[in-house]
Amino acid sequence: MKKVEAIIRKSKFGDVRDALHKVEVNFFSYWDVTGVGNEKEGHVYRGITYSTSDIQRRYLSIVVNEEFLEKTIEAIKSAASTGAVGDGKIFVSTIDDAIRIRTGESGGESLN
Repeated sequence: MKKVEAIIRKSKFGDVRDALHKVEVNFFSYWDVTGVGNEKEGHVYRGITYSTSDIQRRYLSIVVNEEFLEKTIEAIKSAASTGAVGDGKIFVSTIDDAIRIRTGESGGESLN
């Protein structure tokens, strides 16, 4: 099992959610987060420049079986990309075990 964590633009969340559903990744958690990134320029609104050093993003946490890993990563990459600085990051780590509390199932079966 693998854990896929992604930090994406909040404006792209709907596209990413829909792309994940299309590849049958139907369960994940997400949070609104603030971080500091590589964006250096400010945004101008009504003649006032606002700092973008604190960036609003959405953080996704997804645990998948090995056969869903590449589909999950590709879905996030294609749906979240704008081609501009600040599109986000994807992190992948190994999960040793998962247990479904209701039934006691463990391992990959607990993810279905």
